[in-house]
Amino acid sequence: MRLEGKVALITGAGSGQGQEAAVLFAVEGARVVVTDVNEEGIKQTLERVKAAGGEAVGRRMDVADAEQVQEGVAYAVRTFGMLNVLYNNAGVYLRGKDGPVTRVDTEIWEMTVNINLKGMYLCCKYAIPEMIKAGGGSIVNTASAAGLIGTNYHAYSASKGGMIALSRSIATTYAPQNIRSNVICPGFIETPMTAEISSSQRLLQAYLDNTPLHRAGKPIDIAYMALYLASDEAAFVTGGVFVVDGGVTAR
Repeated sequence: MRLEGKVALITGAGSGQGQEAAVLFAVEGARVVVTDVNEEGIKQTLERVKAAGGEAVGRRMDVADAEQVQEGVAYAVRTFGMLNVLYNNAGVYLRGKDGPVTRVDTEIWEMTVNINLKGMYLCCKYAIPEMIKAGGGSIVNTASAAGLIGTNYHAYSASKGGMIALSRSIATTYAPQNIRSNVICPGFIETPMTAEISSSQRLLQAYLDNTPLHRAGKPIDIAYMALYLASDEAAFVTGGVFVVDGGVTAR
């Protein structure tokens, strides 16, 4: 198994990509700490992990709250004795509220940046010392193709671009402590966050027309990339930006 003996903390694991990764990581041998702000989502993920024969515990955690993040990391170490993998997957895209800088409300900007970028910062701040104690580990960050190209939703794009820069900086700073840090940039993935788009044939078709593979991504498409980066197969991989977007940014 590719993650046998490892302990992984996954944020935003109550649905979508995070839930799929939690199940996959557990099947591959990891003991998983499922965190999310949605307690019902945590419960569903834990049920899926159990049904798959894996081992996981759950904890409600708001990644934008420093105290909750610190306590969540401590809970992971207290429960399983160490921490080897941090998967920063929690994120928001406030469709219909985000937009160009001249129109997006300050409240929407701050909420987006707090969850997407500040959340990653806080999780790394408290997880990295524990990973160093464990002899090193892997940080996987979910950014977005929107962090690589220009878009009309500036708060989201800025937060994801910041995640890419922070991930690469962490990679260079903590490499001597055997901490690897990589970032995944998904394209359009069918998750609860994109349900409004998926339910509209017009909106969905617009995305598909711009995707060379001409299909939407599935959460498992991202989970498999995260699995690789979390595993020892990627032992010489750090500071990388891995685009999983069906070819959108290759145009």
